[in-house]
Amino acid sequence: MTERIKSLLERTFDKEQRKFRRDVDWKPLLERFIADGIDDEARARIGLVEMLKAETPAFMDGERLAFLRTVRGIPDLHSDAEMDARRAAGTAFGEKGVVFNLTADFGPTIRDGLDARLAEISTRIEQAKAANDAEGVGFLENAALSTRAVLDLSDRYRAAAEERGLSEIAATLAQVPHKGARSFHEALQALRILHYAMWCEGEYHCGLGRIDQYLLPYFEADIAAGRLTEETALEELEEFFIACNRDSDLYIGVQQGDNGQSVMLGGVTRDGRPAFNALSRLCLKACGELKLVDPKINLRVDRSTPLEVYKLGTELTAKGLGFPQYANDDVVIPALQRWGYELEDARDYSVAACWEFLVPGCGMDINNIDAVSFVGSLDAALRTMVGRSPRDRRGGQGAGRPTIVYEDVEAKFLAEIQRRADALVEKYRHVEILPGPFVSVISMDCIANARDICKGAKYNNFGIHGTGIAVAVDSLASVRELVFERKLVSLDELVHLLDTDFEGRPDILAAAKAAPKMGNADTRVDEIARRVIAFWGHVFDGRKNGRGGVFRPGTGSAMYYIWHAREVPASADGRLRGEPLSANWAPALDVPVKGPVSVVRSFTEPDLGPVCNGGPLTIEIHDSAFAMPDGVEKVAHLVKFFIERGGHQLQINTINRETLLDAQAHPERHRHLIVRVWGWSGYFIELDKEYQDQIIKRVELK
Repeated sequence: MTERIKSLLERTFDKEQRKFRRDVDWKPLLERFIADGIDDEARARIGLVEMLKAETPAFMDGERLAFLRTVRGIPDLHSDAEMDARRAAGTAFGEKGVVFNLTADFGPTIRDGLDARLAEISTRIEQAKAANDAEGVGFLENAALSTRAVLDLSDRYRAAAEERGLSEIAATLAQVPHKGARSFHEALQALRILHYAMWCEGEYHCGLGRIDQYLLPYFEADIAAGRLTEETALEELEEFFIACNRDSDLYIGVQQGDNGQSVMLGGVTRDGRPAFNALSRLCLKACGELKLVDPKINLRVDRSTPLEVYKLGTELTAKGLGFPQYANDDVVIPALQRWGYELEDARDYSVAACWEFLVPGCGMDINNIDAVSFVGSLDAALRTMVGRSPRDRRGGQGAGRPTIVYEDVEAKFLAEIQRRADALVEKYRHVEILPGPFVSVISMDCIANARDICKGAKYNNFGIHGTGIAVAVDSLASVRELVFERKLVSLDELVHLLDTDFEGRPDILAAAKAAPKMGNADTRVDEIARRVIAFWGHVFDGRKNGRGGVFRPGTGSAMYYIWHAREVPASADGRLRGEPLSANWAPALDVPVKGPVSVVRSFTEPDLGPVCNGGPLTIEIHDSAFAMPDGVEKVAHLVKFFIERGGHQLQINTINRETLLDAQAHPERHRHLIVRVWGWSGYFIELDKEYQDQIIKRVELK
């Protein structure tokens, strides 16, 4: 790391950039929108124009890549009352209603420049006018004005750089983003501006996609021409990565760090050739040196991936970054094809904010539109069975009461999953997305189709999380053992105990905790998981959403592992009221597992292809695992083992419980401590305590 980069890194981490920021009162603009009845597309365009007008060119000493947020908040385009009225009228929205969890098609615009996009828009407007396509004309005019607003800010930055004698920045901005990039440096500057503008328009969780693919031509050309060496290219890349951390505290998220600045490395090209390259390697090296939470690194691998690549990824894990997150091409690509993605597009997949799979540029999937609580489903199912007694398998009947066997409980649970899935299909039968004229300019086919991306893209699928799967499966195993096999308690008594946190029956609580649990390669519980996942993978079969797409079930949880835990009492596996669920596809929090190999065996027993919306197996490894010289190689073999067994997605947290507890007590000592939360990494001391506590609990018995 050069001295210049060290200085930029330290000053960015110390939040020096905040000195440039100011507040703007956007309330009058919203009032004007409402009073004048301005339509959604015009609001989006005006909001971006006014936001960028309010921005003031600012530079940090020593930087060579420009663009820095100076206005803290972006304009609100709709009031809460307006959005509530739309919902009351039957319109559903994903989260805030705007475009989010999206990766734009950055490559072509970096190559061609925004002037070329404006020329395309001009030609297309004439065609739309000739066809009397008023809607198309309106979109294209708003798109052109939005694009000019981005260029206007770039021109103001160029002029300010010239005034301050920053000749290199000025020269770069004379080329991009107006014209196409001619060098690696110009490509990085163009990407910075395009990504910056998306956030200013109101999009959020804006991913960066496969940067080692669309930036590769510039990197290779500069290396071949002698304009760059690996060392100078690393410096360029590290400055770009630092820039990703300057404004990120202004980006919305459930917690600080939850901002969706994810990149995808490796995998295969659109024609199926291996895609891991010298730039992929450099990205891993840059992240390892900087040790920042952004960008979040994802690494595509498969059975043929060399162990060396796994080791490069594991070296980041050893540094405690919580990434890379691994995605298995052998599972993901066929899964996307089954959901209707063309093979070339499936090969080009990346991730949205956390881990939901998408195809950059041509996907308007809402990958996390909602979730089904598996723990809540089981709780509801058990309550429908109160008053029914277990049936003797030899044919004996209860004393005049309806009788059941364990299979009835599992069937009721699966029926409740189906009922909730059906309800979500109905809930999201009519979903709207608010316009984004500028993001449409840098997304595939929007100009050609003369329609905003909010109207739909090539793919318009909805992702549904499955929350608390392991807790629900463990609870089913516990019900089977306690009620039907050992007959320690009746089903009625068990449901009562769930409402009272097992009050007065410490023996039943102990038995529930001792029942079989996922994560120990125990066939008694893993075979239940196989059936549950097989069912979950097909609950939406044959169903279409209102935008013509399909529903994609997954094993992720996002923030629901906290939220859904608040909605249910204790569970039959021994989890008490209020205790959080495990994040994503992972063992329950208080399960003393035998080790990471047994966890991998358990969580790769089901066929994960049908539940490939995303949702990684999350494993915590004590940092002492890397104290030995062969620690990196052993963990790399573990990741390879996961991939070979058909795992779909994996993330590993390298943490130390004592360090986490000290960080809670003395946050000032641990400003740089990074942890993996659910599908993203953040600084531990910036998390709310309930998220900190959940992470600590994840390692207590592991």
